[in-house]
Amino acid sequence: MTDAPETLTPKPAFPFQAGVPKFDPASFEVPAVMREIAEKSVQNARDAYEKLKSSAEETTDLLEDTYATATKGAAEYNTVALESLRTNVNAAFDYFGALLAARNVSEAVELSTSHLRKQFDVLSAQAKELSIIAQKVATDTAEPIKASVEKSIKKVG
Repeated sequence: MTDAPETLTPKPAFPFQAGVPKFDPASFEVPAVMREIAEKSVQNARDAYEKLKSSAEETTDLLEDTYATATKGAAEYNTVALESLRTNVNAAFDYFGALLAARNVSEAVELSTSHLRKQFDVLSAQAKELSIIAQKVATDTAEPIKASVEKSIKKVG
């Protein structure tokens, strides 16, 4: 008595299957108005990209020039500052040498007074020179940036 196993038919996962319409891309046609809008959007995006790219290149050139100007100005400032330092150190050594050679207190006081007057004048001239260089560097560095910002504002306005 062997019973043959019953064959089971698979049950559908969803008892109700709704018919999904088939989408045929070949038969789908985009209206002319939509194509026109898409083409204009793509062209506007290209134009905006070109403007952005041009602006970025101009800004990069401006920053490179500004950096070069600032670097040159800083080097000039440092050179003058180091020369001033060298001059002041040499003056101090000369002063101490003369002070040690003074024969009396009166001569030492006279040397000190003379040295202080001379150093005040020298330091004033050095500070003025460094100030002029710093102003020149600031102006030379800021002027291209200022011109670029004004140009950008005119484009927008």
